Amino acid sequence: MENSNTKAVANKKMIGLGRGLGALLQDSDSVNRQNKPSPYESISTMTEISVNFVETNPFQPRTRFDQEALQELADSIRVQGIIQPITVRQMGKDQYQLISGERRLQASKIAGLTHIPAYVRHANDQQMLEMALIENIQRENLNSIEIALSYQRLITECSLKQEELGERVGKNRTTVNNYIRLLKLPPVIQAALRDNKISMGHARAIINIDDHDVQIKLFKRTVEEDWSVRKVEEAVRNLSNSPEALPERRSTPYKQEIRSLQFKLSSMFGTKVSIKSDDKQKGEIKIPFTTQDELNRILDVLNYKA
Repeated sequence: MENSNTKAVANKKMIGLGRGLGALLQDSDSVNRQNKPSPYESISTMTEISVNFVETNPFQPRTRFDQEALQELADSIRVQGIIQPITVRQMGKDQYQLISGERRLQASKIAGLTHIPAYVRHANDQQMLEMALIENIQRENLNSIEIALSYQRLITECSLKQEELGERVGKNRTTVNNYIRLLKLPPVIQAALRDNKISMGHARAIINIDDHDVQIKLFKRTVEEDWSVRKVEEAVRNLSNSPEALPERRSTPYKQEIRSLQFKLSSMFGTKVSIKSDDKQKGEIKIPFTTQDELNRILDVLNYKA
């Protein structure tokens, strides 16, 4: 009898160990639910669903996806599979709406997957919006404008105050306010910030100027002459004393020489080379690569041997 009981216990343990990742994730989530109360109805299940049954998230804060990065993720998924399930809500029979994980969903389709692991949540539209925005802010590498727009939507559409929003996303009120202020910049500057032509540091300096025309003028000089954040801050301080106090333009021959050299190096290495130079003619040259083959080709051009 003792052997029989021992065997039964062993079988029970084997069943527990053999339930797979889905069961472990469900158990983990169950513990989290006990320790961390949620304003939403908890995850009801973790299952695999057809990628064709999932519609995109209408509340998705990310507006642009890097196709090269998506392809890299797809290649990883082919080898490793999906490490982190997507999160969806069920809209009907065989019909789901994405809450978070759009990059994983798109990459899975590129990788040729027909099914994808997913958490299924129950949420109304407002809860859906808040979950999507907060999860994306925390997990995805959104650009500054996308973060600012997400913060603004949480405040206006979810009726959150800046203090409450800061608590939800783990940021203080000053940080939240700095992002939201970016939305007061002229559209051309917001687009440049979105496209990484300028940094948030540049934008935060420019926004201290009240006149939009002067903001745009300073922005153009910043991009054309590749000003550092410190250089822009200095120009803003001077402009606060005199609206016409922009620094003199760098000599045209030098700018043309840099552009010409940048073009020649880009042609030589077969990739877009970036040259940055400050007013003292000090700077750096960046030669990007995305694959091992590209790196090897660049090393060959440099005649480098390990």
